[in-house]
Amino acid sequence: MYTESVLLESRTARSGVSHRVEVLDKVKALALSADGVHATTRDVAEYFEVGESVVNNLLGRHRQELRSNGLRVLKGAELREFVNLKTRFTSGNANSYPQTQRHLAVYTRRTILNVAMLLRDSEIARRVRSYLLDVEASTRTTAVPAETARYESLDRRVSDLETAVSHIGPVLQELGPVIGRMSVRLERMDRRLEEMDRRLVNTERVVGAMSQRMAQWAPDREADDEAVDG
Repeated sequence: MYTESVLLESRTARSGVSHRVEVLDKVKALALSADGVHATTRDVAEYFEVGESVVNNLLGRHRQELRSNGLRVLKGAELREFVNLKTRFTSGNANSYPQTQRHLAVYTRRTILNVAMLLRDSEIARRVRSYLLDVEASTRTTAVPAETARYESLDRRVSDLETAVSHIGPVLQELGPVIGRMSVRLERMDRRLEEMDRRLVNTERVVGAMSQRMAQWAPDREADDEAVDG
């Protein structure tokens, strides 16, 4: 089970729970930009009640991890489209993004949850981590009975198999003598068949010899008959 210190120190642990973005709204309402998907650095700082410099410093130290969880840096046409969309749906903020700005970091909900697991000096971030750990612990607790049920089902199957084997054993013992007697009879039948094959071979030889004699005797008899007739 994870602890708060583990979340703060282990990227692997943070990755394991980075999908639970619903905890953000459980702690505090999160204001997103007009597209309903992204938040700016200012939005993130306001959510965690810290200065923008704190979020920027965090971004500098963990840029690769935050990118893997949805962080994007908008430039060019994407930046202009995002700024126009934001100023169109918010009043009085047309000058929030000066024309000289060349890039803008935007965060998804998953990125913001990642920030919550990295930001040490924020009460809101601590509350998000606490709520996240509670949800994770509850999920693991409810999953245990299902695992236990699977093991119990497997144990029952093994027991049933052992019982079946114990029943088969005596049956095989009773069949042993019967199978032995059948084997003896089959061996006798094999010997008889072999004897019959030998007799048939001998009979074929006798018949063949008789056929040859008869073939030789037929011309001699015809010659005798012709002599008598002459």
